[in-house]
Amino acid sequence: MQDAARTPGGHTPVVALPRDEAEVAAVLREAPAVVPVGAQSSLTGGATPFGEWVLSLARMDRIEAAGPDRVHTQAGVALSTLEDHLRLQHLFYPPVPTFRGAFVGGVLATNAAGAATFKYGSTRRWVKGLTVVLASGDILDLARGACVADGDGFFEIEGADGRVFRVPIPTYRMPEVAKRSAGYHAAPGMDLVDLFVGSEGTLGVITEATLGLLPEPGRFLAWVSFAEEARALAAVARLREVSGAGRGLEVAAIESLDRRCLELLREDGADREHGVRLPDNAASTLLIEIEFPAAAGPSAALEELSRLLEAEAALDPIEIALPEERTRAEHLLALREAVPLAVNHRIAALQQAGEPEVHKTAADMIVPFEHLPAMIARYREGFSRRGLDHALWGHVSDGNLHANAIPRSRRDVELGEEAILEFGREVIRLGGCPLSEHGVGRSPVKQALLRELYGERGIAEMRQVKAALDPKGKLSPGVLFPR
Repeated sequence: MQDAARTPGGHTPVVALPRDEAEVAAVLREAPAVVPVGAQSSLTGGATPFGEWVLSLARMDRIEAAGPDRVHTQAGVALSTLEDHLRLQHLFYPPVPTFRGAFVGGVLATNAAGAATFKYGSTRRWVKGLTVVLASGDILDLARGACVADGDGFFEIEGADGRVFRVPIPTYRMPEVAKRSAGYHAAPGMDLVDLFVGSEGTLGVITEATLGLLPEPGRFLAWVSFAEEARALAAVARLREVSGAGRGLEVAAIESLDRRCLELLREDGADREHGVRLPDNAASTLLIEIEFPAAAGPSAALEELSRLLEAEAALDPIEIALPEERTRAEHLLALREAVPLAVNHRIAALQQAGEPEVHKTAADMIVPFEHLPAMIARYREGFSRRGLDHALWGHVSDGNLHANAIPRSRRDVELGEEAILEFGREVIRLGGCPLSEHGVGRSPVKQALLRELYGERGIAEMRQVKAALDPKGKLSPGVLFPR
């Protein structure tokens, strides 16, 4: 049993499928150790059990009445289901990460983010309330603003039996970047909601959430290629510059794919499957999402985008999916998603061919955008110096790229992990975060990056938080830090 990280060796004696908080609480009281899971789309091994009971939220899939500015949903609702439900009311949940199959609970547990972070920020800022079941079986109903840390830097939570959980707030300083999925949130006077968002199932099981919504705007997609990566980055910089109310364009997100990504798409025939021509001389491709007032129509935004892309020497053809061309938009989005799938398929093939220890070897890092070109050069140099096949893709509009080694052997995995640790130190030096949106999970490399970020003192402070809420270590043992 494994998650999307394809971490080998996963196993469990029990899979529990509760339907409500009371059943979740009963499982937590009985189980010696539990791994809460949703869609198991984790890329860190955090949803792979190693002897613990699996507590699946898949049956907790109810959506309550929505809007106009919020929706109440159980944790087992897939984002795609939530989107379909909200679309009928012309509403949307803005910070949806790239993979729409993820469950609400998993998204909250990792403070997930994606391409639209550029405009809307990450998950945390859209969470209005949570229901959380603690390891003790106590059920917390939390509304944002109702419980904030006291002046001494502690939360005090009263359990059903009158016992008080006194929870310290870590004193480390988190990187000031658009997205972070790097251990427990910490800030003076913080809200208790924010402690559980991004805690990766180690402090409590999120069973329900109230999420903020907005009216659905008009939007279209543009798939644009460039003969030089520097030209693509210049186009991104210009789009960032002109984006925002009254400044020309409303850019929601920009994704990038490098030359190796495009080769993977051609090798697997994904370009032909989705009917998108990839110019032979393309060194980089951008997938740009533009929003506009639904009543105004896309014409003005299309004209402005065309002028900008022409000035930056974009290659023909430029593929456009207009608002009414839903199928075309799905093909463009699926083509982007075909890149990580291509890497995953190659890893799976190696595992099946007798290399079971080969696994995904990828960085998930963000730097301030002005440092991104230098960091891209650092990724390429570090992988090339070690003789590693590699591909870079991701959320270029906010400086968050996924630098992936494409291993051919266990030795390539070791070299790739060595490179990722090197990259993480440089990202920290530049004021970025080496753990941007996927979390830490059970990955030894990501756990090492967490120590690089906060130091041993910071890890010790996280352990104090864990001990205050889960003194027996029942919840997700081995996630965030070793057992």
